[in-house]
Amino acid sequence: MRFASSMIAALCALAAPRHHAAAFTVVSSAVGRSVLSGPATHSFRIPGTLRHFGTGLFSAVEEVDPGVVEGTDLRVLKYPDPSLRAENSECTDEELKDGSISKIAKEMFMVMYAAEGVGLAAPQVGVNKRLMVYNESGDKKKWLDEIVMVNPKIVEFSEAKDVEIEGCLSFPNMNGKVQRSKWIKVEAQNLKGKKIKKKFKGWEARIFQHEYDHLDGVVYIDRLDEEDRKEVQPVLDDLIETFGEGGEL
Repeated sequence: MRFASSMIAALCALAAPRHHAAAFTVVSSAVGRSVLSGPATHSFRIPGTLRHFGTGLFSAVEEVDPGVVEGTDLRVLKYPDPSLRAENSECTDEELKDGSISKIAKEMFMVMYAAEGVGLAAPQVGVNKRLMVYNESGDKKKWLDEIVMVNPKIVEFSEAKDVEIEGCLSFPNMNGKVQRSKWIKVEAQNLKGKKIKKKFKGWEARIFQHEYDHLDGVVYIDRLDEEDRKEVQPVLDDLIETFGEGGEL
């Protein structure tokens, strides 16, 4: 998953993502990338990544297609690869016990970090299992922030909604406004098979909902309004031309 912040589009010529917080200031960095200063609680991606460093600074990083990632055969699949729309089966107790799910999760993190992402669902790497990983900081050095959710279920959504700009590693060079619940309650298993219950809100809730959609064969463009869908259609057409043989639209 990748995100962007709302104030950027108004402040600079970037095709920027959104954030609803107070005003940001755009400053040129020494390496020619935009740096946003201001109140911050989220990580986002602009057609690249807005990485969260502490509470007051974002750094814009160019989007990365990692291609071959050392240590794994997993690759980020691009729309309209059939795996993105396929049914995803639950991870079994046997798969948890024999370590195969743990191995997949570890390699998913490798791919996610290489792609400068903050979340990844198993179908995005061609594994049609109900498995997701994320790190809301997007920083592989902060491994204590890594979350693995096995067979997750959202059992309650808040009625309160908000809208943010989202993008997706399987949909490069595009983004759009997506409405999601501000908080959710979830049930899942960890890698040891232990049942867990959590309530997520804000940024983490949005990451979870985005990756959870993938487990149901739903992709973020399905949630765009008519205007935003028209805006990204030329990019979708290019993806279909490049990766579309046998694809599921």
